[in-house]
Amino acid sequence: MEAKAKARFARVAPRKARMVADLVRGKSIARAREILQFSTRDAAEIISKVIESAVANAEQAEATVNTDALVVKTICVDEAPTFRRYQARAKGAAEPIRHRQSHITVVVATREEA
Repeated sequence: MEAKAKARFARVAPRKARMVADLVRGKSIARAREILQFSTRDAAEIISKVIESAVANAEQAEATVNTDALVVKTICVDEAPTFRRYQARAKGAAEPIRHRQSHITVVVATREEA
């Protein structure tokens, strides 16, 4: 059984979120929670919430699912539209500021399917 959750337009750069996603890909849910809890990266909190949402979706879809048997099957961090701002610089120049965003998708599955 698979369950999916998405976080769209998350205010974290995709490159930074992918570093955290690589840590939990293929791990059990308990191990992934532990890794994310002690990670100092800001993206860890966002990814943790998406994983918890996917686990809740799995429980909602099938009441007999054992959460200890779930693993992070796939975790994908895609680039979302970028906020563009400009900051004033010397001599009337402007410097672009790019606030990058991410779409984070997590799929959890039972150990047999993964």
